[in-house]
Amino acid sequence: LRLKIGPSYVTADLFAPADLRLDLMNIEQPDSTYDLVYCSHVLEHVEDDIQAMREMRRVLRPDGLAIIMVPINVESTWGDASITDPAERRRLFGQTDHFRLYGPDVVDRLATAGFGVKTVKPADILSPDDTERMRITDKAGDVYLCSVASSAT
Repeated sequence: LRLKIGPSYVTADLFAPADLRLDLMNIEQPDSTYDLVYCSHVLEHVEDDIQAMREMRRVLRPDGLAIIMVPINVESTWGDASITDPAERRRLFGQTDHFRLYGPDVVDRLATAGFGVKTVKPADILSPDDTERMRITDKAGDVYLCSVASSAT
């Protein structure tokens, strides 16, 4: 599989300037709207990541694909949204705005949200030009290709 990323896209963010202001846990867009969702190092910032994953799946077209990346820091994903003290969040999660640390079991979390998941390296699916444009470095880690269907292709 080699993805060709076209020039047309819409940006979205809850706080930063973007084309759309969207809450990933409640995406105010119709079902089956997008061919592709690109979510890089965002889910650790979301209070309910499983709900956010479900929402991304919902807005994908039936033949759509989500490209999802998260930092893998631990053996097994863990977090606690009830921790609100910035110093404690920094101590536990490495940043004041993180809710969790991910392990390789993020694949299971994506499957729980209804995705079929295939794990790949960035260079396996993107051209050097696209990795540069998307700012995906060698340190980005694995990429999770998530399909609406029962298994990613």
